[in-house]
Amino acid sequence: MGQPITVTVRAGSSPDIRFFECDRSLTGMAIEVYPADSEAAVSGARPPDVLARRLHEAGASKVTIYSNVVTVEAPPEAWAELEPKVTHTIEHLFEFYGDEAGWSFDARGVEPEISKIQ
Repeated sequence: MGQPITVTVRAGSSPDIRFFECDRSLTGMAIEVYPADSEAAVSGARPPDVLARRLHEAGASKVTIYSNVVTVEAPPEAWAELEPKVTHTIEHLFEFYGDEAGWSFDARGVEPEISKIQ
């Protein structure tokens, strides 16, 4: 279940900003802002919270998500390595199976409930 997200990247007017435009909305009409020390990014369970946490772990200093646009701030010198990681993380956020699964039991380090029953 789940499908990959198509992502288009464009640079911001400042060298530390990139915009990642998705083919689907990730939030409602609220602007979600996640500084590095954001409580929601640390422990939130909603998809934008999970995405922000993963992007911070990859090296982002700030993540803002509004509808289908993910704005990521990071040091300019980090973008050569970080841009493909961010793109990959967003593309696979909603996949439930396979090696790149974003929400799979293996990716989350959780044992499926069905195996606990048997």
